[in-house]
Amino acid sequence: MNDDGPPRLIQPPRRRGLIARLRTYLLAGIVVTAPIGITIWLLWLVVDLFDRAVVPLIPDAYNPSDILGTNVPGVGIVIVLILVTLVGALFTNVAGRFLVRFGESLVSRVPVVRTVYGVLKQIFDSVLAQSANAFREVVLIEYPRRGIWVIGFITSPTRGEVQRVTEEEMVNVFLPTTPNPTSGFLLFVPRKDCIPLDMSVEEGVKLVISGGIVSPPDARPGAKAEPETENPADSPKGADTRP
Repeated sequence: MNDDGPPRLIQPPRRRGLIARLRTYLLAGIVVTAPIGITIWLLWLVVDLFDRAVVPLIPDAYNPSDILGTNVPGVGIVIVLILVTLVGALFTNVAGRFLVRFGESLVSRVPVVRTVYGVLKQIFDSVLAQSANAFREVVLIEYPRRGIWVIGFITSPTRGEVQRVTEEEMVNVFLPTTPNPTSGFLLFVPRKDCIPLDMSVEEGVKLVISGGIVSPPDARPGAKAEPETENPADSPKGADTRP
């Protein structure tokens, strides 16, 4: 008869200690409060920047802070928004368009300034005016080699000399970097090699910034929801899972 030794007792699952629970609570609090806190902090920096630049230019008789006797944050950014709106309303009529063309003709005579102005004007026209559906389509392309896929954003169809010297229909694809999507690469990719995705541009940007941690769900009708993975921090420690 084989001697397997003394019988082994199955230990009941041990409860998590106080330190482990406090660590879990701390991590959960950071996850909840960090995005909110950073957003509020960035907004406060923008408001304070405009206030320090604009409020000193306001006469004391019209300064809300002097009238109310207390500091009123956000006055600078409100004034800037009002001025930008008035400028937009002024330059949308016939006289305003004439002034814009006259100003652009003067700028075009300055060698360096005309180049910078032209590039910035095209960027703002594409992004703000949404010309050619700029940054409105998320695609999947193989880069830097076959078998490796990356997220890209189609900015516009390829035009000019680049399209003329290529045989296939090309598109301009902006390939952002992680976690800073403001930098990246401009790729000229055949349209047939781009796989359109159903996710929105905002969801694609979140996927890039998070490094794949925040993955949007499949938006196709009838797509099965992916099972949620168990958080190791929530599993009981010290439990004997052996049969």
